[in-house]
Amino acid sequence: MGRADPEEGQLPAPVKPPDGGWGWIVLFGCFVITGFSYAFPKAVSVYFKELMKDFHVGYSDTAWISSIMLAMLYGTGPVCSIMVNQFGCRPVMLIGGLLASSGMILASFTTNIIELYLTAGVLTGLGMALNFQPSLIMLGTYFDKRRPLANGLAAAGSPVFLSSLSPLGQVLLEKFGWRGGFLIMGGLLLNCCTCGAVMRPLDMGMKRKMEKTQDKYEAKEMLPIGGKSEEGISTTDGTKKAKKAKKKPKKGKKLLDFSIFSNRGFIIYTISKFILVLGLFVPPILLVNYAKDTGVPDTEAAFLLSIIGFIDIFARPACGMVAGLKWVRPHVAYLFSFAMLFNGLTDICSARASNYTGLVIFCVFFGISYGMVGALQFEVLMAIVGSQKFSSAIGLVLLIEAFAVLIGPPSAGRLVDALKNYEVIFYLAGSEVVLSAVFLAMATYCCLNREKKTPPPEKTPSAGGGSDTEEAESDVQEGEEHSSDNHQPARSTDNAVVAASEEANHVEDEQSGEGGRGPEGGREVLAQAGCNADQTVERDSF
Repeated sequence: MGRADPEEGQLPAPVKPPDGGWGWIVLFGCFVITGFSYAFPKAVSVYFKELMKDFHVGYSDTAWISSIMLAMLYGTGPVCSIMVNQFGCRPVMLIGGLLASSGMILASFTTNIIELYLTAGVLTGLGMALNFQPSLIMLGTYFDKRRPLANGLAAAGSPVFLSSLSPLGQVLLEKFGWRGGFLIMGGLLLNCCTCGAVMRPLDMGMKRKMEKTQDKYEAKEMLPIGGKSEEGISTTDGTKKAKKAKKKPKKGKKLLDFSIFSNRGFIIYTISKFILVLGLFVPPILLVNYAKDTGVPDTEAAFLLSIIGFIDIFARPACGMVAGLKWVRPHVAYLFSFAMLFNGLTDICSARASNYTGLVIFCVFFGISYGMVGALQFEVLMAIVGSQKFSSAIGLVLLIEAFAVLIGPPSAGRLVDALKNYEVIFYLAGSEVVLSAVFLAMATYCCLNREKKTPPPEKTPSAGGGSDTEEAESDVQEGEEHSSDNHQPARSTDNAVVAASEEANHVEDEQSGEGGRGPEGGREVLAQAGCNADQTVERDSF
């Protein structure tokens, strides 16, 4: 996936996604990778108190570990895209798993907070980034019709791992200390290498089967009746060599395709996603402190995040199933807008919640809306740009989101320190999410209306945005039509010539019997038969 053919120097032909089979193993690997990528930076926070005691630093200093991990996960998107387009998904994921594991193992031997930033923050964050993005690309390669459901199931890895890694980290901290916990967590991250190993490229095996079938068909068609098979085999080999010679001058795939910025749908999605990220992560970050300030005990305040995670586990697959329905999938962008609108209104309506019951109701609705957003965000991007350009698109989108992640939550924290009021923060975060939903819906509606008024341009192989199934079927149909067009004129020409020669022989026999006519009559009949043959060729060719 994502590699140019080293022998031919061109892109592999699009292959029809199987929508199952080995794809379910790929889906499970993507589930594990998504869980580690999103849950691990949050689960590390259970070690912060021990780190503050050992290194004599404050909470804000230790919080930079999680921030650096997230910044590497989002900010290194273009680097991941370039590596995937150059080397493929499986090698990049194997390297990423080794980097993520080695970062946590080295972090267990650090002696100051700066070394923790470089090991647990930079190295582990880069390793998880090299796993997260290729796993999503492979998921889009193996699934087309069931892709919304596959994205929903893979996205469910985030709440599942968050609800399991945090208690596990607490147990490891109590038994082995933070250094032993980091060492064991580093060993767990080696499972990313296992997930990378199962990401088998889809195009190579399918392409070889298609080539064998095509070679047999060409040899059978080119063999004359009673001819030798060696002639057909040699002809087929010559045809393959000629094809390779023609394909060599073509250029390989771009390392980072910036042509996606010419896609209006991608521009709309990117702007909407930037506005969304500004306010999406603010409520869950401030929720526990907000509950404590309203008089909720510490244990019950921490349980609020567990409620969100539990609801999120079921919301993501359910939303993926809904998005995969025939009458919903063509309008998945509007469903994504509805999910964002639901999330923003939940923040605004719960801003004045003053008791524990009100906060529990907020967590239930926030978990549903947050799960819908998580299940649909990458499905909408795949639908806009297509799987062929998804590797470049997701890298650029994550880079733009990195700036929003660094702006949104820190700005909200500063406003809380300045205003001492959480109500304003919830209003502000909800308004940003609602704005992103309205912008996506209105801009998508306007663009669709404009495209309906103007006639659609002719499809070209380089145009993105279509599904892999349609591209593969169109290529097969074009090849069949081309082969039938090549065979039909030759057969019609042979039939016409044979008919003309038989008619000429018949005329000569009559002339020899009568003896009254010369060869001119035969020439006239032959010429007339030749004209009929030409007409037959023209009629058959059209």
